[in-house]
Parts: sequence; C-alpha cells; structure tokens
Amino acid sequence: MGFLYTSVAMWLSLWIFKSHASLVMVFLTVLAAVPLMYSTLLLEEEKDMQGYSESYLLKEHGKALSFFVFLFLGATLAFTFWYVVLPADITLQLFAVQTQTIADVNTQVTGAAVNSAAFFSRIFFNNLKVLIFCLIFSFLYGSGAIFILTWNASVIGTAIGNFIRSNLTADAGIFQYFEITSLGLLRYFIHGIPEILAYFVGGLAAGIISIAVIRHDFTSKRFNAVVVDASDLIVLAIAILFGAALIEAFITPVLF
Repeated sequence: MGFLYTSVAMWLSLWIFKSHASLVMVFLTVLAAVPLMYSTLLLEEEKDMQGYSESYLLKEHGKALSFFVFLFLGATLAFTFWYVVLPADITLQLFAVQTQTIADVNTQVTGAAVNSAAFFSRIFFNNLKVLIFCLIFSFLYGSGAIFILTWNASVIGTAIGNFIRSNLTADAGIFQYFEITSLGLLRYFIHGIPEILAYFVGGLAAGIISIAVIRHDFTSKRFNAVVVDASDLIVLAIAILFGAALIEAFITPVLF
C-alpha cells in the first residue's frame, strides 16, 4: 500500500503540480495514508481501555508497528524505484527539495564524522529532535507523525536512488544492478529501520493519547492505563533511537 500510495501521489504531482512536485507528492501520500493510520490508532487506543496487562499491550502494539514499518518501507522503495527509472531531468525536478536536504545534512555531519563519539552524539540528538516532532504532530493531529515519516521516506529514497544511479555503469548487467541496489538498501536500512521504528513507536504513543482525548476517554478511570502505556512506548522509542545511533556511528561507516 505504501508503494501504491506513493506512486499515485508522485504521478499526480507531476501531472497537476509539476513545479512543486517534490513537496506535493509527500502531502498526497500522507493524505492517502491518514485513514489507515487513524483507524489503526483507534484500534490501539481501544485495547488500552480494555484493562489488559502492559506486557500484553506491548505485544499487541507490535502488530500495528510492523504495519507502520512496512507502510514506510513500501513508500521508501517507491521513491527509490522512481528515482532510478525516471529520466534525469524529471528526477531532478521531482526530488529537488529532497536532494537539497541531503546536501545540507552531508555538510553538517562532515566535520563531526572525524570523531566517532561526536558523530554519535550529533546523530542521537538530531534523531531525538525528530522523535519530539513526531510526538507533537501525533498529539496535535492524531496521525500527524505520518507526515514527518513520509518526508523521511522521500529523503531516504532519494539518497538510495542517487547511490544506485551514481554507481551503475552504462553497460551494467542484471548482477551489477542487483549488487548496487542491495548495497544501497543496506547502507541506509541497517540503521534506518530501527530509527523509523522508534519514530513510529513515539508516534503511536502520542497518537493513542490524542485519540483518548478526542473520545473523552481521559475522564474515565482507565485513562491512567493509557498514560502508562504511552510512557512505556516513549521510553522504548528513546532506547531504540540510542541503539540506532550506535549502529550509524560505529557500524555503518565500517561496512560502507
């Protein structure tokens, strides 16, 4: 579904809003995904109100989180696929803002990359800032975190697509395509998937509280269980981000 939503949004953006396609395709993808996100958050909030144990709730939330992660992976793969197969002039226009964002990020991390500890600190606190945005967006807009995550999918997809196009030769065979594509995916997914999982965990936590407030469940006796569950999810998200930052700072540079 993530691949389908993104592909449709991309072509609609090129067709109707060509000069602003790089941002409009993100918004259209978000619009398509919001009903799924919102209905999932409703379901997860209802589980909190049933009085289940925290261990059972965390296990149940795992189903929603896997759904969110696969939705994100589908969107990322769509951005990557179209970046690689579309003509260069269209790609340049369609991913203009994402390409500039990647250039800005690379400029910021170049100096810190010399010191692994400083690099780790910069990555962790930058990711923590994104997590805070996910919490705020999810609380204010229910399923608002999907906007930040879809934007991240477009940036990661652009980075992977650029890596693949830059390393492919004109006479590349099927095995080289497979090799370069695999390297591109691994380079960003090794630490990227834990990061995105952490953002979804945080978004789920804030979204559950937002739904409880909208449905006036905060006046019930079981609202405390919702708060406890959301707090546990936020702590879990921070722990996952810490691990993802360790991977990006100390493992990914060794492999690539």
